[in-house]
Amino acid sequence: MQPKHNRKSSATGYVSLCSWIKEFFLSGLLILCLASENGYSQAIARFTVYQVKNTIQTPVYIDLDPLSYAADSVLVLQQVVGNKRVTVPFQIEHGYHRFLWWILKKEGSQETQVYELLKGKQVKTGDFRVKLEDQDGALLITDEGKKVLQYNFKTVYPPEGVDTVFKRSGFIHPLWSPGGHVLTRINPPDHRHHVGIWNPWTAVSFEGKEVDFWNLIKKQGTVRFARFISKSEGPVYAGFKALQEHVVLNDPPVRAEKIALDEVWDIRVYSVGAKIWLWDFTSVLNCATPDSVILKEYRYGGFGFRATPDWNNQNSRVITSAGKTRKDADATRARWCMIDGDVEGGHSGILFMDHPANYNFPEPMRVWPENMNGGGDVFFSFSPTRNMDWILMPDRQYVLKYRMLVYDGTISPELAEDTWKSFGHPPEVTITKLKSH
Repeated sequence: MQPKHNRKSSATGYVSLCSWIKEFFLSGLLILCLASENGYSQAIARFTVYQVKNTIQTPVYIDLDPLSYAADSVLVLQQVVGNKRVTVPFQIEHGYHRFLWWILKKEGSQETQVYELLKGKQVKTGDFRVKLEDQDGALLITDEGKKVLQYNFKTVYPPEGVDTVFKRSGFIHPLWSPGGHVLTRINPPDHRHHVGIWNPWTAVSFEGKEVDFWNLIKKQGTVRFARFISKSEGPVYAGFKALQEHVVLNDPPVRAEKIALDEVWDIRVYSVGAKIWLWDFTSVLNCATPDSVILKEYRYGGFGFRATPDWNNQNSRVITSAGKTRKDADATRARWCMIDGDVEGGHSGILFMDHPANYNFPEPMRVWPENMNGGGDVFFSFSPTRNMDWILMPDRQYVLKYRMLVYDGTISPELAEDTWKSFGHPPEVTITKLKSH
């Protein structure tokens, strides 16, 4: 006999199945809605940053290409703090690789920070803190409306009555402190060719003849702005890349004007807080002709800084990573050099940092003596060719990298060393890929 079919049980089972399906569907829909509301759908990678005992906020980056080719607009970065997740501003630098940049916050004695990169919906955080502003012949970088530095791409002429041979473009002036004090100087009467922060070379061998791009009075050479390569703004940094030309001036009947070196300035100001400025100066040099260029040994040349006339031998100080002061710093080597002094209504300074990958690191320095010009005017230069030649070959590029910390008040040598370490030996980042993209 066939067993009787229990219609009641069958109906009850059918209803239960439908209820289960409905609950399952609603639960899934709820999860989907929550995921959609949060905007995060896929975890791409986890970053663990070690040795984070930074005393200031520090920029850090990773190569994004091995992790994801997802569009910039769908990426989200979060810091994992216990059971909490905090969305972190980031910025993507585009080049041969995409690099993802963010700022490590000060975390006291914490030795690690953990971040996760997600694919999801970005949350707009408003206007960028650090911005670029086009001025009349200059590019200004500001931080929350405060002036940080100005790059002069239009030719600036010396004061009226001074020989126009001292005209220049392609230099930084003014450089301001966070409190608004101008820390640079241009066209001082004692050295009309000094222009804030600049990077010419003094004794250069080009096509069998020596050319001086530093001392403009010789009328042998100069440096000129050619064009901007790129400009960038974002939540992490603002900056630009500019092509500059080291020009050999007319020397009839021997030769006409000619470009000996092409140089790209990569200037970047980071968003690290209202009380300090942190910015990078990178110079990339290439021979402009098929001939090599020799930067010959000389006591100064390259990255130069002429300080505000407010500073003298009574109200300023120089301290280097080797413990030297203004009395004995000249011609010595250092990873960093700290210079500060009195300004109207306060005290301000700059920590100049030298990168370990630079030629002749730690670089020799030119530091003016205490009695310079009778009162102790301040000049500083990292001079990699101070004690040796540097031969630049055609079809190659040569890079010099420096970082500046600009501050009001004073900082300790210990803080200077920690800040240099975050530049010269950045915190280690371990990357764990969570999903393929």
